[in-house]
Amino acid sequence: MQRLSILVVFLLISGCTTTPTSDQDETYVHFVAMWLKNPANEQDRQKIIDTTQSFVGKIPGLVSVSAGRMKPSTRPVVDSTYDIGLVMTFDSEQALNAYPSHPIHQQAVKEVITPLVDHFKVYDFVTDKAIKGRSGERPFGSLDSTLR
Repeated sequence: MQRLSILVVFLLISGCTTTPTSDQDETYVHFVAMWLKNPANEQDRQKIIDTTQSFVGKIPGLVSVSAGRMKPSTRPVVDSTYDIGLVMTFDSEQALNAYPSHPIHQQAVKEVITPLVDHFKVYDFVTDKAIKGRSGERPFGSLDSTLR
């Protein structure tokens, strides 16, 4: 009977614990690679960078924006064909999903992006905040040395 009681208590306790699955445990990342209509025009490049960086604090759920010029590379795995890279982080999936239709984004698309950008490619992904910052781990093992 005592074993049964211990088993019941264990099952009750373990049944009450859950793995966190809220947006608070995740960061939503929006990456955009852009090819300019006039790649040599530094003013065009800077206008896009400044415009996108101005979104922080104005678009709900947008946590950060990093934008800059492509860094040329001779490594075969690196795509050096784009002109501007843009990384935005959002605090929730809902914020990421709402971003494209936000009036500030729509205005930037109309007044800055469309006139200056020839084409672009977008990648969205989610990271688990709980595993950010682990040190000493090599998730890809020896693969990472081949990508340098």
